Amino acid sequence: MPNSYSDFALSFSHILNPKVQSGAHYEHQDILSLEGFKLANKEITSWDNYKPTPLHSFDDMAEGTGVASIFYKDENPRFTLKSFKALGGAYAVANLLIQKLKEEGINANSSDLIKGTYRNKTLELTVCCATDGNHGRSVAWGAQQFGCNCEIYIHRNVSPGREKAIARYGAVVNRIKGNYDDSVRIAAEVADSNGYTVVSDTSYEGYTDIPKDVMQGYTVMVDEAIKQMSDVPTHVFLQGGVGGFPAAMVSFLQESLECPPIFVVVEPVNADCLFQSAANGEPTAVHGDLDTIMAGLACGEVSVLAWSILESHVPHFMSITDESIPKAMQLLANRETPIVAGESAITGLAGFLIACNDASLKSKLMINENSKVLFFGTEGDTDEEMYQQLVGKSSEQVLNGL
Repeated sequence: MPNSYSDFALSFSHILNPKVQSGAHYEHQDILSLEGFKLANKEITSWDNYKPTPLHSFDDMAEGTGVASIFYKDENPRFTLKSFKALGGAYAVANLLIQKLKEEGINANSSDLIKGTYRNKTLELTVCCATDGNHGRSVAWGAQQFGCNCEIYIHRNVSPGREKAIARYGAVVNRIKGNYDDSVRIAAEVADSNGYTVVSDTSYEGYTDIPKDVMQGYTVMVDEAIKQMSDVPTHVFLQGGVGGFPAAMVSFLQESLECPPIFVVVEPVNADCLFQSAANGEPTAVHGDLDTIMAGLACGEVSVLAWSILESHVPHFMSITDESIPKAMQLLANRETPIVAGESAITGLAGFLIACNDASLKSKLMINENSKVLFFGTEGDTDEEMYQQLVGKSSEQVLNGL
């Protein structure tokens, strides 16, 4: 098994963030906080069928890469959505409906919404968003669970499989001709015209409150992971996207741990808006098709709230090519205890394995025999056809050891 890691001697780019505040205390509680986590945790853990997702220990991989331990948080079993996004968009929908009811003098919680106690009122509301797939699925699922209407905008590169998965939860799905960032703008315009509420995982000028709820929902996952580890990581490799996911992980660990880990954000080279933002010292958009296998990370514009956190606390940014992704998916699928990991789930792991094949980068990241490395496998086979194409067998075959 260790010999297989030489397959990850692949091209990459790395930058050391010049604005990182090494050793600085976390001071972004106005965006994400442990207090906010407690509220999110109380609601999410009350949902039907909630349970923590598994944390796997890869002792063989740790030995093969020369580190002390490797942990992988597997989000494939998260509710029925096969993605950590279930924690974000759906929580934001629930919180939105709870706040709307509060404005009418009604004190409600998630359990009331799930029971349909106030469905006659919540059905008057429509939520909408743009998505690469997983966030839209979470918002649609949340709307179905908590009792409101939903309209989703997808861009031209979203696969038919992901489109069908969103529609399965009762949402109206609209495909546009442009890229992800175009779909974000169109969703905002439609919402403004029709009186809908945008539930987006990215923030922009004048739109910040709901993205905070989305990101705060994600922190439930990292709390689970730390409790399952019974230890603290020295390194955490995180997928990029608009920045909401890594910002949520960073915020929780920075505020809750006495000695926070070293963070490394990894992105596809064709959609590396966070990498470019670090290089330029300010939020920087990446234009073009944003074409990458890592569909959930095909984002060209940075979430401004997320960037405030990442800029302060993430020292390392990497961009990698698509060729590493099938290799990492197959690596997990072929383990003794097989794991189904989607195209965006293993971006952090691929970045780590690439770094372990480059002595200079491994040294810069301070990865050594004492390192305890944590990864978040953020999705399973959310696009079943694409998964089978890249891995060579279906998720069902993988999990059955076929």
